Amino acid sequence: MEIINAREEKLDLTYPCSWCYKLIAGEKEALEKAIHDVIEAREHKLTHSNNSKSGKYVSMNLDMLVHNEDDRNFIYEALKQHQNIKMVL
Repeated sequence: MEIINAREEKLDLTYPCSWCYKLIAGEKEALEKAIHDVIEAREHKLTHSNNSKSGKYVSMNLDMLVHNEDDRNFIYEALKQHQNIKMVL
C-alpha cells in the first residue's frame, strides 16, 4: 500500500501495522470517552503528548494495530467526527 504524505514522499505500509493518531481535545476525560465510543474494546495505548499554553486543549497519542487501509481510514474519520475531539492528525 502506498500513500503520499505532505512532502509528497511515498510511504510503503504493510498491514497489519501499528498506527499512531494524534488527538486534540478540550479535556482528557472527554478524549478517553471518545476513544471508547469509537474503538470500544480494541487493544490500544493512549499516552499524553502535550497541553496548550493556556490549558484549554490536551493532545494525546493513540497507538493501535490497524488491519488494513480501510480500517485505518474508518478509525480516523470516526475520531474526527466525534464531538469530543477537536482535531485528529
